[in-house]
Amino acid sequence: MSIGSILLQTSIDTFKSAERLGYKTLLQLSYEELHLKPSPESNSIAIIVKHLHGNMLSRWTDFLTTDGEKPSRDRDAEFEAGYDTREALLEAWRSGWELTFKTLQDLKEEDLLRNITIRGEVHNVIQAISRQIQHYGYHVGQIVYIGKQIKDADWQQLSVPKKASR
Repeated sequence: MSIGSILLQTSIDTFKSAERLGYKTLLQLSYEELHLKPSPESNSIAIIVKHLHGNMLSRWTDFLTTDGEKPSRDRDAEFEAGYDTREALLEAWRSGWELTFKTLQDLKEEDLLRNITIRGEVHNVIQAISRQIQHYGYHVGQIVYIGKQIKDADWQQLSVPKKASR
């Protein structure tokens, strides 16, 4: 395998790991819990999902040919309200990740050094992918942390439980 194909597959695998952690958290929570805000200035999990969905649609649609910050995106609105139903939230989660994975799977090794723009700033494709890995990992970490705080003793571990690594 070439370094480019390894990089693309590793990126896909990293995104898939983040998607699974987030999804396993979402499944543990009720509609009300998904919309619970830890504090007045915090975001609920529903808001974080809404933001991720908006970001994914903007970044990965026409990834190689248009700015990653689409004129149609209303980023500020992503931080208002949530979803009308739990199913709508889960569908937004699914469709955002589906677009992310499809775009990454369609990339060719020769695309990796192409330049794209995000908010008018030039990035090569490797930089853009790395930027999104960091961004999504940050928000999935928030989702998991908030979910764990909400469920407390009822939390179903997503990885190796405490004191069970032997």
